[in-house]
Amino acid sequence: MAKPATILVKLESTADTGYFYVVKKNPRKTTNKLEFRKYDPKVRKHVVFRETKLK
Repeated sequence: MAKPATILVKLESTADTGYFYVVKKNPRKTTNKLEFRKYDPKVRKHVVFRETKLK
């Protein structure tokens, strides 16, 4: 059987609140690190979330 193309990665808030999202990423298509502006409910605003390793 073939390995799945997607892996799970953690998007961690840059506002240092500890809040994170878990998303799927295809490393064959997206080789660079993901960076999104998403909502952080702890600071109640949209901030930049950066990809880190999911442990």
